[in-house]
Amino acid sequence: MNSELSGDVVIVKDIKGTKLHDKSHYGNMTEEGLQLSLTEALFLMEKDKLEILKEGEELSLEDMFQLIREKNLFTSYIVFRDLRNRGYIVKTGFKYGSDFRLYERGKSPGEGHSHYLVKVAPEKYTINMFDLSSYVRVAHGVNKKLLFAVVDEENDITYYNMEWTRP
Repeated sequence: MNSELSGDVVIVKDIKGTKLHDKSHYGNMTEEGLQLSLTEALFLMEKDKLEILKEGEELSLEDMFQLIREKNLFTSYIVFRDLRNRGYIVKTGFKYGSDFRLYERGKSPGEGHSHYLVKVAPEKYTINMFDLSSYVRVAHGVNKKLLFAVVDEENDITYYNMEWTRP
């Protein structure tokens, strides 16, 4: 499936993009075609389901990894890939101040609401309690749980379920 890199998104213009969106819930449909984030596009490239062109030249997998690193998205990509490989539907969480929204296995965005917000951080990331509290408060306010995904230097991920509780 061919696609074109356009700024910070990848556009799939043929009918296969619609099928990919409808079946596997990647990206967003626009007038131009299926719009994928860079993390979604790299994941599909790794699965040999997508070829990406930039100004008519095909990008290699290494080119895409370099682009992801330049945009400081590598840690988020590691988490995205892990969650998709586990069978979850992963969508952007930008609206909620998180990296991703996570749909339970077997559920899709059109069938209900996501149950989790995912915040991604490298292992050496420092967070103050006010920021952590605000992430938990937002998640609780929209009836979701917060998963804090911590990625270590070996790219292993530890997930922490953060919830607001009443003492």
